[in-house]
Amino acid sequence: MSQTPAFLDGGRPPVPDIVVPRGVMPFHIPRRPVRGRLVRLGPLAHALLTRHPNHPAVTRLAGQSLALAAALSTALKFRGSFSVQAKGDGSVPMLLADCTDTGALRGYVRTESEKLERLLRTNTAPGADRLLGSGYLAFTVDQGPEQHRHQGIVTIEGTSLAEMALHYFRTSEQIRCLVHLACDETPDGWRAGALVLEKIAGAGGIDPSLDADAQEESWRTATILAATLTDAELLDDALPPQRLLYRLFHSEGVAADRARALSYGCRCSRARLIGILEGFPTDDLDHMTVGGEIVMTCEFCNFDFRFQRQEVRGRDAAC
Repeated sequence: MSQTPAFLDGGRPPVPDIVVPRGVMPFHIPRRPVRGRLVRLGPLAHALLTRHPNHPAVTRLAGQSLALAAALSTALKFRGSFSVQAKGDGSVPMLLADCTDTGALRGYVRTESEKLERLLRTNTAPGADRLLGSGYLAFTVDQGPEQHRHQGIVTIEGTSLAEMALHYFRTSEQIRCLVHLACDETPDGWRAGALVLEKIAGAGGIDPSLDADAQEESWRTATILAATLTDAELLDDALPPQRLLYRLFHSEGVAADRARALSYGCRCSRARLIGILEGFPTDDLDHMTVGGEIVMTCEFCNFDFRFQRQEVRGRDAAC
């Protein structure tokens, strides 16, 4: 047990300290209305996804959500965190992945075991639609309590998480995108990745000689080339991101931008959790106590934090 008072103990639990230096590779097609991000989580995916003993179908969905959060967050300018959240009435009623502006990535999936067992009896590899059921998908930018939180919400539409994300962009943002998400267990462990293309409006950087028809043809060509990407290529650690981008788009003269790092990003600590506990009435804290201890489990990293009851003051404790 830590000897530091809990309210001062900001240390991380013993979780993997992993950084993927080139986790996100932004790129563009020079002088064409096409830009994108290539995401490769590498061993970070395994470290994040194996914190909970989920069924492989659930783990694949969780890995795809992590890759999607990394891809979309790095397209924005913000300070704080960007999250992908899905809530439904299926066997996976909660799916959450978030990525900070510094690339700290974390995720959580909540399952209902009885519903999942029934589903798996009829379908051993259910897709996102079967796992999530009916509900909504939300993208949220949270820049802290002093800033307005930006959130977009749409109903869940589509059979895969990629199709659900595309439905959001079509209906809420009117942005034309291509989204390819992949997650699977490889000989080196779980891996996850994403390729996201976006058609940008005519602006600086686009060849002024390209009229609307020519820009549309450039976009169509880029999406055709991107559609040749396989899950195996996206998840292959031995295939560097620059080489993969060249393989896909060399005929268009693809240009890579500065890579962004991703890291293991659970932000739990004893100080954070005791701040939550001290918001409870003392009677509630007494009911939480077992054997003189209160145990709180971080849903993201699945680590148990133990607090001696006498070190936690309730909100109605006497001053």
